[in-house]
Amino acid sequence: MTDPVFQSICANTATLALFAHIRAASGETAISIFNNHPFHFGRWSFMHNGVVTHFQRIKREIIKEISDEALELVKGTTDSEHLAALFFTYLEETKGSKAWEYSHPLQDVKAALEKAITTILGIQKRMLEPSQPEASSLNIAITDGQQLLTMRFRNHATEHPPSLYFSTTAGVSLNRKFPGHPDKEGDNGAQNVKEVESHGAHVIVASEPSTFRGKDWELINKNECIMVGTDMEMRREKIQVQF
Repeated sequence: MTDPVFQSICANTATLALFAHIRAASGETAISIFNNHPFHFGRWSFMHNGVVTHFQRIKREIIKEISDEALELVKGTTDSEHLAALFFTYLEETKGSKAWEYSHPLQDVKAALEKAITTILGIQKRMLEPSQPEASSLNIAITDGQQLLTMRFRNHATEHPPSLYFSTTAGVSLNRKFPGHPDKEGDNGAQNVKEVESHGAHVIVASEPSTFRGKDWELINKNECIMVGTDMEMRREKIQVQF
């Protein structure tokens, strides 16, 4: 990460909620800063790993469903950002204009996201030939900076979406990778490693485990979502989308 702006932000920022994304462009959309995740709508951030199948063929129909206010916030050309705008459009329907400026119960967030996915699957079924593949992989993460909803989804009876794992213990190992204080000369960090008990409650979601202990990680089931509220309680629920 050699971008000076990125380095400056990281050097001077502390947060309790962090999103990071490395984009593998699908080839259908341009490589542009506006196409990089996460996408921001007010206080909310939205990331997607996967693909909305045949997005370019159904893009116009998706845009028709997006509210004017949400569409004004779309800066790029990806399927992910348009899916985000459709999700926020449905959040507006129940929570009012510019709903992305405020926090909302995660059950309401889940319902709006499920409706957005259902709409896209319906457009695909209506617009595409029956012989064309309709399955879309929709691994999604959404946060308002205090809450998290993430899902692993693919609308196929046997095929699976890309992997998505969670951990409530790996933070201990991650904090031990780079112990010590960077501004303390000669500090090897050994004396600054926190005790295990001193680590607070945390939830890490990643496409692949990022620590060496496999037992720290659990694969999120296909077509399941995880919701983490401000109380750090984690709930697991099935995604209510028919296909």
